[in-house]
Order: sequence, then C-alpha cells, then structure tokens
Amino acid sequence: MIKFKCLLWVFAQLLNRQLKNNPACASYIRGKHMQFQIRTASGAGRHYTVHQGRISSAPGLAANPAFTLSFRDAGAGFKILSAKDSQAAFLRGLGSAELAITGDFLEVMWFQGLTAFLQPPKVVAPYDRTEFQAPATSIVEQSQ
Repeated sequence: MIKFKCLLWVFAQLLNRQLKNNPACASYIRGKHMQFQIRTASGAGRHYTVHQGRISSAPGLAANPAFTLSFRDAGAGFKILSAKDSQAAFLRGLGSAELAITGDFLEVMWFQGLTAFLQPPKVVAPYDRTEFQAPATSIVEQSQ
C-alpha cells in the first residue's frame, strides 16, 4: 500500500516537473479545468486537480471527479501504473478486471495523452551515413 501511495504522490510531482520544463506539456493542459482520482477498490487513493496550468494533488477522494481509475488493490495499481508499456498494461488491467474506469471517457483519453509526456523519449537509430554504393554495372551499361 505504501508503494502505491508514494507512486500516486510522485506522479503529481513528475507531471509538474514536465509542466515546468516542457512547453508542449504546458500547452497541453492550458485552459483545462478538471478533477480526477486514482484509487483502490477499498477506497485508498489520491485526487488530482488540473487548474490554471497547474496540477495539484491531495490524499483522499474527490467529491465529483471527471473520471476515476479504480484498481482492484494497491499491488495491481502499482504494477499497472509503473509498467514500462503503460498503454498495454492499462488494457491488460481492464481485460483482467484489475482496473475499472468510471466517468467521462473523453477525459480519460485526454489523461492518456497527458501521461505520454512522462514516457522517455524514443531513441531513433542514427542514419547510416556510409557512402552510397553504386551497383557494379550501371543502367547505361545494361541497356547496351
């Protein structure tokens, strides 16, 4: 339970760091006003408020969140939220009933876009800059 609660607190800290350092992330939440929560089925959790370009969080549950991510237990929540393949983990969690989502699904999709800012940048293989190797015979030689 402690790891799950710490992860929820760190989540808000990481998002605020992205807001401060990533103009695209700041632009993504500009003008957004909403509350959402992440919790366990037993009621332990944290709610988040997006308002005036900032994200704040507090322990406990919100009275009227736009959506709720409800995990079967803290272990399942930690496993899914900390997975490297987060989108696939969410889908597996939904399929196995370890995760239930209630509320406005458009806001859930927006949230998925927000969490994408927390993913490490994709490493692109450098372009092979070797000199172009022409075939042994050119097109001109072949036509003769």
